[in-house]
Amino acid sequence: MRTEARDRRGSPQAIWKEWDIVDGRRANAMVIILRTVGCWWSRKQGCLMCGYNQAASESGIGEEQLLSQLEAAKLKFQGEEMVKIYTSGSFLDDREVPQSTRKLILEAFSSCQRILFESRPEFVTERSLSDLPVEKVEVALGLESADDLVLGKCINKGFGVSDYERAARLIKGKGMRVRTYLLLKPPYLTERQAMLDTQSSIRFSSRFSDSISVNPVNVQRDTLVESLFRRGDYRPPWLWSLVEVLREGRSATGVRVFSSPSGAGTPRGVHNCGKCDAAVMAAVERFAFSQDQKEFEGLDCECKARWRAQLELQDAMGTSVDVDRHLADGLGLD
Repeated sequence: MRTEARDRRGSPQAIWKEWDIVDGRRANAMVIILRTVGCWWSRKQGCLMCGYNQAASESGIGEEQLLSQLEAAKLKFQGEEMVKIYTSGSFLDDREVPQSTRKLILEAFSSCQRILFESRPEFVTERSLSDLPVEKVEVALGLESADDLVLGKCINKGFGVSDYERAARLIKGKGMRVRTYLLLKPPYLTERQAMLDTQSSIRFSSRFSDSISVNPVNVQRDTLVESLFRRGDYRPPWLWSLVEVLREGRSATGVRVFSSPSGAGTPRGVHNCGKCDAAVMAAVERFAFSQDQKEFEGLDCECKARWRAQLELQDAMGTSVDVDRHLADGLGLD
C-alpha cells in the first residue's frame, strides 16, 4: 500500500485535452492536474464549498515527485497551443511548487503559445513573477465575489477584494494576462442574490481581466455545502440563472465571459429540471467560444416558470433554502 501511494505521488492526478481561446481564436489545450501538498488555506480553515484539497497529500510530494509528474505530462503533450497547469492550491506557492521546479515546468512547455495556472493573490509578488515568460503566461485568480461580506461570510475565502486587485494590477503591470474565476451561488445567498452578486462581480473584475470564468457551485464531498445540501438547505444554481449571468455579463463588458461547469445536469451541479439541461448546457458551451448572446435564443422549458417562481418565493420568504425540495417533500412528491 505504501509503495502504491508513492507511485501515485509521482503521477499527475489527471491529464486531458480540451478547447480554449488564445488571442481571440479557438485553440486546443492540454490540462494537467498536479498532485501537491495542497492549499495552505484549506489546511488552516478552507473555503466552505471546496473539496479539491482531498486530492492533495500533506507530505511526501517534493521536487522529485513533481518532476516525475512533469515527465508523465510531457509524454502526453502533442504540441497543444495552450497548457493549463492546476494544483489543489496555488502554483506560485513555494510550498506546493518550489520556484526552481516552476521554472522547469514552464520551460517544458515553452513551445506552446499560452500557459495558464492558478494562484491565490498572496503568492503574486515581484519575486514570484520575476522569472515567468511574460508573453505566454495567464494567471488565474479565484476572486469568487467582489463583495467582501460574501467572501468572508459565504465563502470564507481568506482574503479580500483589495488583495485580488493588488495581485491583478501587478500581473497586468508585468505584461501578463489575468483570468478571473467567479463563483455562482455560494451558500446563504438566495438564487436572485447569487445572480446579482456574480453580475456585479463581473463588472468589477472586468477592469483587471482578460477573461472571466463563472463557476457555478457544485456540491463536493465533506464540505459545509454538502451538509447544507443533504438537509435541503442548499440547492446548486439553476442553469437559467447561469444563462442570465452570462447574458448580462457579456452586455456589461467587452471581456470574454464564459462558463465550463463541473457536474452540470446532475443534482449536485448546476441544473434545471433534467429535460432541458442538455440543450441549455450546449448553448452555454457554444457561447463560451462565440460570445454571441443569440446562442441563448429559443431556449425554453416548462421549468423556467418554476425557476421564476422560486426567485419570487425565496425573496418573499427571506430564505436561501431549497424551497422546491421542501415543498416536494411536504407534498410527498418525487
